[in-house]
Amino acid sequence: MAAKKAAKKAAQKRSDLYTVDNQGKATTTRKFCPQCGPGVFMGEHKDRFACGKCGYTEFKQ
Repeated sequence: MAAKKAAKKAAQKRSDLYTVDNQGKATTTRKFCPQCGPGVFMGEHKDRFACGKCGYTEFKQ
């Protein structure tokens, strides 16, 4: 019997990582990784923030 394949999640759009205010200024909605620097966003999980590039993790309190 063949196993079922898991459905792939859709990739997150880059426009979801920023918000634009009334004055036209864009701000980020996610944290940047302190080790990798600006441009590398950290993934937000239920109990932590994690960088997918270097593995840096901050736990939520």
